[in-house]
Amino acid sequence: MRVTKRRAPPPRKRTESGIDRLGTRRSVSDSHHKPLRITPVNVQLNSVSATRKSLVVTLDPSEVDAEHTAVIGEYAKLARIPGFRPGKAPAAIVARQFGKEIAGEFKQKVVAKAYRSALEKEKLEVLNVVNVEEGKIEKGLAAAVTITLDVRPEFTLPDYVGLPTEVAPTEATDTEVDNIIQGLRAERADFKPATRAAQKGDYVKLGYEGTIEGKPVADLVPEKQLYGKVPQTWEEVEGANDGVIPGLGKQLAGLSAGEKKDVTISFPADFPAAPALAGKTAVYTVDVQEIRERVLPEIDDAFLKSQQAETLDGLKQNVRNNLKLQKEYQNRSAQRRQVTEALSAKADFPVPDSLVEAETQGVLRQFIEENMRRGVPQEQFEKDKKELFEGARKAATGRVKVQLMLAKIAEAEKIEVTNSDLDTFIYREAQRTQQKPDKLAKTLAGDRDQLRSVQQSIVFDKAVDFLVSKATVKTIQPTA
Repeated sequence: MRVTKRRAPPPRKRTESGIDRLGTRRSVSDSHHKPLRITPVNVQLNSVSATRKSLVVTLDPSEVDAEHTAVIGEYAKLARIPGFRPGKAPAAIVARQFGKEIAGEFKQKVVAKAYRSALEKEKLEVLNVVNVEEGKIEKGLAAAVTITLDVRPEFTLPDYVGLPTEVAPTEATDTEVDNIIQGLRAERADFKPATRAAQKGDYVKLGYEGTIEGKPVADLVPEKQLYGKVPQTWEEVEGANDGVIPGLGKQLAGLSAGEKKDVTISFPADFPAAPALAGKTAVYTVDVQEIRERVLPEIDDAFLKSQQAETLDGLKQNVRNNLKLQKEYQNRSAQRRQVTEALSAKADFPVPDSLVEAETQGVLRQFIEENMRRGVPQEQFEKDKKELFEGARKAATGRVKVQLMLAKIAEAEKIEVTNSDLDTFIYREAQRTQQKPDKLAKTLAGDRDQLRSVQQSIVFDKAVDFLVSKATVKTIQPTA
């Protein structure tokens, strides 16, 4: 026998219960069933901290019994029991037939009623339900439910209009344009064998073997032999970026094919790619095998066509326009960072522990993922676990403070999420994740928590954009 049940969601340990993190109050009867009439209950409010409250809610036996009767009534309407017409089975038989299901839903409804009643009375702006202790819930007895909540901290917004920001000039200089064009030529360069000594910009084919205090580097990092001994590789002479061995390329100028040389390499104190070498000085014997010089293509019709330009002046103008757009984007990003930093510096209020804990995990996860991509071994994270956690918690606390302030600014300035905002988000996210926009929209529509998180993120972004639009702007000439 089957019965369709309608569940009244109780408060659980979950983010954004009762009120979302933006501070927008949600109805205390926000559920899938018709809200029950809120009757007077005994509510004791205890302050655990400035942002954590404990509610002890007591319902008398008549209120508890009313919930029990209501649950049985719901089951009786939908139950299919042989010998009785739908909805006509006696309550006692329904209770016996569906005892386990009724008991579970009965407890949920009592807890949900306690929660709704307490919020209605205390008018709390809840950010998180941290814990729920049901106590004993039985028909004919009073019920006491203890609910621990993190609430929105009380604070006064500082002045947020006219925050100072600094930007760089957006007009591209002739030197910058020429450098970009040289870079475009370098991307299409040929590398031809050279019989002379190596010069800046050349590529040298070489082999190397390193030692530290007479011991092979390969023995110190057996899992990463490329730092110890390599029979053949290519290295750019005085390149902008270091190769595998830091500083090796800067010591190759003047060497010729067939020549050998010992070079001294000092590994940086922080060298996550191979922590065993960090801070150490090694001697590498370099065996130069071949030198190739970079030959740039001529700026002819073929080259211009490859860059979607008809003339050199046209190419320069395209480069100039692109550089201006890049600089405007960089300025905008810098201003967004500056206004949030200025806001953070003015934040002086306690923040809810549950929000900080959740944000800390996010910061740690992002940090670990980024460093794993850089080749940092798992053992290094375990070694630095305490320092990593403390740093992540500090960063998370600052983020939560800024988020709470942005939420309050959004309220004050009536910043809201529009359908156009959601459409833009869905389109961009669909491109990023290579999904169909319709599929992503359907997913969001079916997941209220995810949708609320997206809306919150959009409001934060719009609030930051508002701060930038009201900021003071000072143009600073870049240092040479």
